[in-house]
Formats: sequence, C-alpha cells, structure tokens
Amino acid sequence: MSGHSKWHNIQAKKGKVDARRGKIFTKIGKEIVVAVKNGGPSEDTNARLRDVIAKAKAANMPNDTIQRAIKKASGELSAVNYENIVYEGYGPNGVAVIVDVLTDNKNRSAGNVRNAFTKGGGNMGNSGCVGFMFQEKGEIIIEKEDKDDDEMMMMALEAGAEDFAVEDEVYVVTTTPEDFGTVREALAAQGIEFLEADVKMIPDTYTAIDEETAKKMQKMLDLLEDDDDVQEVYHNAEFPEGWEE
Repeated sequence: MSGHSKWHNIQAKKGKVDARRGKIFTKIGKEIVVAVKNGGPSEDTNARLRDVIAKAKAANMPNDTIQRAIKKASGELSAVNYENIVYEGYGPNGVAVIVDVLTDNKNRSAGNVRNAFTKGGGNMGNSGCVGFMFQEKGEIIIEKEDKDDDEMMMMALEAGAEDFAVEDEVYVVTTTPEDFGTVREALAAQGIEFLEADVKMIPDTYTAIDEETAKKMQKMLDLLEDDDDVQEVYHNAEFPEGWEE
C-alpha cells in the first residue's frame, strides 16, 4: 500500500521541494491573504489564520515571509480577490481526483485544470461526481524519531484527536475539521513539531493502478501542482509498490 503511504508521499514531496519552494510559498501566501481578509490579521482571534501559519511553518516558510504576507493581506496591496473553486473529475483508470483552487481568474483556472486532466488521460466531471468518495478530516503528520508510540497516542487522544495511527516513520493524527485547530495547538504547546498539518480530503477507498497508469497519473499531478492557482490535489490512486515520482 506504499502508493498512499503518508511517509512515502512526504519523502516524494521532499525531493521536489527545492524546485518548487517558491511555488509552495506562493500558494500558502494566497491562503494567508484569504484567511486575513475573512477573519482579520490577528492570530489571537483568527483560528483559520493560526492553522495556515502552522501549515506554513511545517513547510519551512520563513517567519518574516509569513509576517510579510499578513501585512500585505491587511494593507493597501491586498486588492486581489481570490475565489475558492473545487473541481472534480477522473484520472486514468477511473481514479477519483479533487482539485482545490484559489484564483482571481476562473476562466484561466478552469482551462488549466481541464488541460491537466486531459493530458493525464482523465477528464473533468461535474461538481459532486467524486466528492462523496472522500471525507474532510484534519490530518497532522509527526515524524517518529525517538518518540514513544504509546505516549504519543495518549497525547493525541487527550488533545481531542479522532484517531491515531503508526505508519512507517510517522504518526498520523486524524481529527474532525472542527477540532483540528484545538488538537494542533494542544500538541504544539507540548513541543511537538509537524511534518504536515492541514484539513484535507481523505479518500474512503483507494484504486490500485499499474505502472503505465501511474506515469499518466503522475503527469497530471505534476501539471496541477505546477499551476499557481492550484492549492491542493486529492486523489485515491494507490501507486505500485516501489513507485518513485
């Protein structure tokens, strides 16, 4: 099941981080803008902003870059209005795909996303066509290192986590979307650092794909992740054992 292993996915991302660091920071910067516009620039009163800042720190975004984005969002330079759009569709072999977009140009985004689906051997569908196959969950990924499994589990559950799993080199803490911020803050207060921390769409089941299909799927994912308007891509593809993106 390595195709959707949290550790495998994180390791694969790390291999691409240097090349895409600027894009990752740009995407998180957009989320900061939206969070500030919707709830103000204070972390104390804006829970969504706190969550986005935690995500930024997990991605090693420098603190001065984070603060600059907050100031930009609350100042004169925040004239751009981003709209959140969710596209759904099918990758090769019927893989379910959800694309979360923040854009100031719907036509551009729709064209780019459609193009990525087509080039990856898939097709865009109507709203809701695959969404029912996913559940929205808070997910916190913590590197094991020298931590004690039982202690970490108790810490997570006492913080209000819905589930706790030990997988490869990481712990996976799952929460309801509503409890995500509370659980994340409780763990952070105890000095726990995160590899990832965000509210995501988690598939109920996975679709196994062969190497040929995996190549097409990876092409689609690369095109989508290279698009500045695309914030997140969720899918239920289970890549072949040993597959390296």
